[in-house]
Amino acid sequence: MELGQCFLKDSLKQSKSASNLQFHEHIKSLQEKGVKIHHLGFGQSPFPVPQFAQDELKRYSHVGEYLPIRGLLKLREVVCQLHSREDDLHHFKASDVIVGPGSKELIFLLLAVTNGDVLLLAPTWTTYKPQALLSNHTVHKIPTNFEEGWKLTPERLEMVFEENKVKKNSVLIFCNPDNPTGTSYSANELKSLSEVFRKHKLLVVSDEIYSRLSFSGQYTSLAKFYPEGTVVSCGISKWASCGGWRLGYHLYPPHLKAVGDAVASAASQTFTSASAPIQYAAIELLKFGDNSRSYVFHCRRILQAVAKFCCRTLEEHGVHVREPHSGYYIFPDFETIRSGLTARGVTTGTGMCLALLEDTGVAVMAGGPAYLHGDEDLTVRLCYVNFDGAAALTASEELGAKDFDDSFLEKFCAPTVDAINKIVAWVDEMKIA
Repeated sequence: MELGQCFLKDSLKQSKSASNLQFHEHIKSLQEKGVKIHHLGFGQSPFPVPQFAQDELKRYSHVGEYLPIRGLLKLREVVCQLHSREDDLHHFKASDVIVGPGSKELIFLLLAVTNGDVLLLAPTWTTYKPQALLSNHTVHKIPTNFEEGWKLTPERLEMVFEENKVKKNSVLIFCNPDNPTGTSYSANELKSLSEVFRKHKLLVVSDEIYSRLSFSGQYTSLAKFYPEGTVVSCGISKWASCGGWRLGYHLYPPHLKAVGDAVASAASQTFTSASAPIQYAAIELLKFGDNSRSYVFHCRRILQAVAKFCCRTLEEHGVHVREPHSGYYIFPDFETIRSGLTARGVTTGTGMCLALLEDTGVAVMAGGPAYLHGDEDLTVRLCYVNFDGAAALTASEELGAKDFDDSFLEKFCAPTVDAINKIVAWVDEMKIA
């Protein structure tokens, strides 16, 4: 045994890097070696950081002092104003907000200070379960399916409580809009879920990182119906294309003040405070004025058009997929080619993705174990964002409010269009095989 293994907790001896990041680095290393790959496996915004935000960052690049643990007061005030105006959430005040170096870090700290179990949808984002295990929680999976739109239902949640010994004071992480499926919830669905959450006294982390990218332009937060038990988790990495800036925030309702205080205390002992220049620059973004609104309008209409093309094309070739409501992802099911894959000795989603990469040069992530889904299922998380976002954004802005069709995608989102066409051609070949 390697000496270093002796120092590790038993639960961490088999731990690995985040699967999505590990996969991304592997594909990037192949591309750097000259291998041509259509990379549909990583959920990073294709668009440039808004110019006005870049200018703000330059303006405050000289700021080097530590900021308050919870974040700049002005930034926290702007966060509350944003969610009050856009999401009809009026119960938060600046003292309820904690700003951190990405919402991922804040979710981990919340799990680190809480004492119940953790409930997760299956499939769900790759990081939730590892964070729960790192913070010594028991994880309970809540299976969802294609037929129900990959959504959590009250019945499925009740079943988990009936079939498992779930601790009191447990945490449910609820990604809405969802990663990896792209689904989102209606007001009526959230109302029904809130009744079950309230019955079981769950603390729900509502991960709303994709909320501003909702294709309809409208978003409804769980916190509107379950205000006392919902921690809103959000940031600027997706809608503002600032993933590398690492700035996220949580809003804690008055009923969960003790949890927020514990997270703030843990923050003071770990990251101290989020980057000062980035906090100052984020103020202008989160004011969500005309500049931010225009930017988001064009980003989301491009994303929606690409998503519709992907779903329509896949469905035409027998691949079942739910059209997303927001974000960068779809979660197609390739069951239609199972017999062809079996003939090649391929029986898992992971094996299918390797075959797809080898045959076509298209990289997607298997929708299996990393997403808490069965590897025998032939699902994948497909990120439809491997195009030149700067060129597409400029072209959309020049069109103004005019609609565009597939010719726009063929010109400005060609890598994604080409990748999807390669996938469906491969699907057709596998059916024949």
